[in-house]
Amino acid sequence: MKEANHGYLACVATFLLIFLIPVSASAQFTSQPAPEEAKLYFISPSNGATVSGEINIQFGLKGFGVAPAGTKHPAAGHHHLLIDLDTVPPLHQPMPASENIRHFGGGQTEVSISLPKGKHTLQLILGDHLHVPYAPPIISEKITILVE
Repeated sequence: MKEANHGYLACVATFLLIFLIPVSASAQFTSQPAPEEAKLYFISPSNGATVSGEINIQFGLKGFGVAPAGTKHPAAGHHHLLIDLDTVPPLHQPMPASENIRHFGGGQTEVSISLPKGKHTLQLILGDHLHVPYAPPIISEKITILVE
């Protein structure tokens, strides 16, 4: 009897892996509209800054508001900090979370972080209540800092 249950569970697991997971992974999200005048930028540090120790990063936003993740608001979103990324993640999907993509779903507008010594790039992108970037994307210029 136990072997029959294992066979049934294996069939269910195989079905889920083959049919359901690829469908959910390829699901398309709709980007919320953003005003053309919205501007995302760094208050600090500035491009080319040399920093040491804890790095205080302040996010600036004009022409749009800040709201926590999960709060659907037509004129507000939340920040994502991209660290040392060569390319921006796909703009039609929720931003993934990793050491290089930090989420600020609480509506935070600044953070203190530590980075290893060396040259680093930072960029901000605003996401909607589901972490999907707006259209057009509200994204900052990429800045470079040197950590000593």
